[in-house]
Amino acid sequence: MSPILVRPVREQLEHDRIIRQLQAKFRRKYETAINPGAELNTPVGTGPALHYPDVVLMSLDRGHKVQIVVEVETGESVNHLEALAQWAHFSKLRAPFHLYVPAGMVDVARRLCEDNNIYVSEIWSYHAVGDQIRFTLVHRNKEAPPAPPKKPAPPKKAAPPAARKAVAAPPKPSKKASKAAKPKKKRK
Repeated sequence: MSPILVRPVREQLEHDRIIRQLQAKFRRKYETAINPGAELNTPVGTGPALHYPDVVLMSLDRGHKVQIVVEVETGESVNHLEALAQWAHFSKLRAPFHLYVPAGMVDVARRLCEDNNIYVSEIWSYHAVGDQIRFTLVHRNKEAPPAPPKKPAPPKKAAPPAARKAVAAPPKPSKKASKAAKPKKKRK
């Protein structure tokens, strides 16, 4: 559940309309699943770390692997609490994380991401033109996402002394190999 427990009704309607428009936009390239309002249809993550982003784009293959995670914010929900509660978790997933924010909140969203070390693959702005919503790509992160910390490798065991001698001594060339390696003298 989002930290914005009660989003104003007007903003919630706008939020859900944008989610449905994104679903229609990506329908041909991906299998799209949405979590509008308080609905919890499609989670990402595992176990206790389940989260419900607004839009989940999955491959059309049989495996339905998650390709992109999309979170849509409104003017009220672009804040520090939302960034830590949701964006930070979505940025740690293996799938790219795309953030959609109102056009006037782009700088705030960027600053929140930078201040909290949240990796966002793309930030999109949106604004209404009449009844239609227009989307504009405002930021694309060209860096590779930060790799999750790896577990340290177990220390290697030392080889027994006999094995070390066999590895350390280079093999002696055979007589045939040494004859082939020597250049032949030319006769005049």
